[in-house]
Amino acid sequence: MALRTLSAKNAAALDQELMSSGAFSIDQLMELAGLSVSQAVYKLQPPSRGRRILVACGPGNNGGDGLVAARHLWHYGYQPTMYYPKQSKKELYQRLTKQLQDLQIPFTTDFPTALQNADHVVDAIFGFSFSGEVREPFPQVIEALRDTKVPVLAVDAPSSWNIETGPPEDGPGKGFQPGALVSLTAPKPLVKWFRGRHFVGGRFLTKEVAKKYGLDMPPYEGVDQIVEVPAQGEGRL
Repeated sequence: MALRTLSAKNAAALDQELMSSGAFSIDQLMELAGLSVSQAVYKLQPPSRGRRILVACGPGNNGGDGLVAARHLWHYGYQPTMYYPKQSKKELYQRLTKQLQDLQIPFTTDFPTALQNADHVVDAIFGFSFSGEVREPFPQVIEALRDTKVPVLAVDAPSSWNIETGPPEDGPGKGFQPGALVSLTAPKPLVKWFRGRHFVGGRFLTKEVAKKYGLDMPPYEGVDQIVEVPAQGEGRL
């Protein structure tokens, strides 16, 4: 049975609830999300199959998840490279960036070359709050992700997809169907159109909160922060 989904509106409300009555900080939630992303990479791309991971980060929380994931990946023995062209000036993101710099993880502005040299890509550009037009420099990046043969893992949403209605009918994201998706907290409605391997991550909900938002708590095993669930996608591209 397919897991119930979480709308963009409810996802925002749930985040606010977790950070108020739930007593989580944004740092904690981002750390747990990034840890989930790193474990999904490990499942999809064991180090023995290639260690070069390109992490493409946007300016918001989705990009922050990517920054956290890259730190964990380095500690797992991978060789991450960061593409982070619109770096946030908020203290949290600056601290996450410095942590990567202290590990001597390289940052690049040349996405096409970095993509050619990668074994796997993490798409952490846009998440559940994305809407509207894709702005520079990301249109060409999303087109490259669409066209590449390098495996792509999308974080919470394939970048440029609408959370409710799925892939765009035109623009740089038209036809973008990454090989894998990790949905954070719960799947979003866009999974109806997603056809690749699907993971759910973010192991922090109480049973009461899950019930309030009509969510299923997937069967995480042991210390795993992710669980693979059946693909639901049957919709248009």
